[in-house]
Amino acid sequence: MRSPSAGSVEDSSSARFQPSRRSNPPDGIPPVEGLRMRQVFEHEPVMVAEVVALFAPVPPGVVIDATVGGGGHARALLEAHPHLRILGIDRDPDAVSAASEALAEFGDRASLRHAPFTSLADEMASEAGASDDPVTGVLFDLGVSSPQLDRAERGFSYRHDGPLDMRMDPTDGPSAADVVNTWSVDALSRLFAANGEGRFATRIARAVVAGRPFTSTAQFADTVRAAIPAATRRTGGHPAKRVFQAVRIAVNDELDLLADAVPTAIDILAPRGRCVAISYHSGEDRIVKAAFSEAETGGCVCPPGLPCACGAVPVGRLVFRGARRPTPEERARNRRAESARLRAIERLDPVPATGGDTTTGDRS
Repeated sequence: MRSPSAGSVEDSSSARFQPSRRSNPPDGIPPVEGLRMRQVFEHEPVMVAEVVALFAPVPPGVVIDATVGGGGHARALLEAHPHLRILGIDRDPDAVSAASEALAEFGDRASLRHAPFTSLADEMASEAGASDDPVTGVLFDLGVSSPQLDRAERGFSYRHDGPLDMRMDPTDGPSAADVVNTWSVDALSRLFAANGEGRFATRIARAVVAGRPFTSTAQFADTVRAAIPAATRRTGGHPAKRVFQAVRIAVNDELDLLADAVPTAIDILAPRGRCVAISYHSGEDRIVKAAFSEAETGGCVCPPGLPCACGAVPVGRLVFRGARRPTPEERARNRRAESARLRAIERLDPVPATGGDTTTGDRS
């Protein structure tokens, strides 16, 4: 949704509870914009009880909430675990502003940064200027948040008419309008097919190119809907759902950035620290699963069932096999939880110079 960079914690790029890199309200005066953002960023964190339980055994240190959002998971962790601090980062400046209000009562136990999660190692490196605490946890709560979907001006939703934007950071990079108005039929078709649109991907892509230019979400959603046969439109939810998801992922380069960030998160963990990831899309989950498998096996290329002869050294162990799902009660209460998948890995103790068991120590 993520240790300090060189410089004082009072610097605009590393100050605690900073709504963005460009503002720093006087001490004791909550920013009006921050209060507004907290109100519009109301968001129920998914699988919060499971996340809190997974970080209970980790050693004292810093948990990097790599997608801090409105601060829901971070707040729950700080309340439940006095031995932990939080470094929260997010690409969305509105989220950072909201989290600054949600976590303000925890004082110097929480720091916030406006940054993408690909920079989590750099952000933690700068945090080390204020603290020598190790990284004992990293949390990824992926995908788009309810507040982003619910605010029409952000352009994420096919249900609310607004500008065709979809950028997690609305101050940076190309928008959804740039993608749908400039990509070729072939490029759009591949994008839609990769995100589950299947047999209608090319048909939709051709309709999009024929209907350009697009400036609003409603205009784009109507074109996608019209491109899908009427019989198909009657089942499976809104016909534009997967196309909007595909464009959002492309605009924010979500899968490529995640593929870089998860291995980095595992690398910077202290022994017995944990990386926990909640994904909402099969592409996200495949990336998390692959990175965790690489850490668990050390990249071993030997045939399954035979002793390792390639010299691979595992650096992590899966906390549990497979992915966990939210409870039926949570899925009924919180629509966003329906597609959630949670995975967790724990960093192993380093292998002694003379060799030895990488699983020594209490792994409770």
